[in-house]
Amino acid sequence: MLELTDVTRRFGANTAVDSVTLSIPEGQMVGIIGRSGAGKSTLLRMINRLTGVSGGVISHHGRPVSTLTGRELRSWQRDCAMIFQQFNLVPRLDVVSNVLHGTLNMRSTFATMFNLFPREDILRAISILERLGVAENAPKRAEALSGGQQQRVAIARALMQSPKLILADEPIASLDPLNAQIVMDALKDINEQEGITVVTNLHTLDTARNYCERIIGMAAGKVVFDGRPEELTTEAVRAIYGAGADGEEISESMTSTSLHARGRPADVKAKLTPSGVALESI
Repeated sequence: MLELTDVTRRFGANTAVDSVTLSIPEGQMVGIIGRSGAGKSTLLRMINRLTGVSGGVISHHGRPVSTLTGRELRSWQRDCAMIFQQFNLVPRLDVVSNVLHGTLNMRSTFATMFNLFPREDILRAISILERLGVAENAPKRAEALSGGQQQRVAIARALMQSPKLILADEPIASLDPLNAQIVMDALKDINEQEGITVVTNLHTLDTARNYCERIIGMAAGKVVFDGRPEELTTEAVRAIYGAGADGEEISESMTSTSLHARGRPADVKAKLTPSGVALESI
């Protein structure tokens, strides 16, 4: 169980995350949605401890992680793998070496400096790449791959850590619809087959609805919705994304995507009306 209790992050006078309290059971796939600047990325970075906590407590199975330092912090960051929008690979390094970097927190300084990895780790890295459909690219430089392929390599690196939790910060924001589907399918498969908790920030309602069993909506640093996809009502969407002038459409990047979710094309669009957000067939 991952638990956040009154977690807050301030940057000067600005409060990016405001008194967030959540409990995420092991094995859930959770989507966090909201406008840009809602606090989604800051929340994930606090869980991983890339960003410090200004107030409140983050714990995992009763172990307080918001105050960890040194070796214990590195152990937590190994257990809590992070996937980024821009992949965070080493561009000039070959793909398999990038995946093997998922074990750096488990290796000695000497082995890390000279890029020395045991044979069993290399074979495991290739096996993970095969699972994700990019094993043929193992000897290539990461910079030679497409964006979708690079994101799958980043997922492979996360799996190489043998994590208990995967945090994905806008993993499909820079991808075309086909690669977005491939990446989301991969994360869903990991969640279902490995039982690994996946918490992912997403810009689109359709993607969150189609892939996540639980959706958390954020606005101005606060959690304003927490429930199952079918509970995401017009009023809830309005609370998450806000309301504009009569008839103003919520942007496609917030509410819809051409991503074919689990093989099914998105079939709704959202339009803001005086009474709320109407979901219309297209």
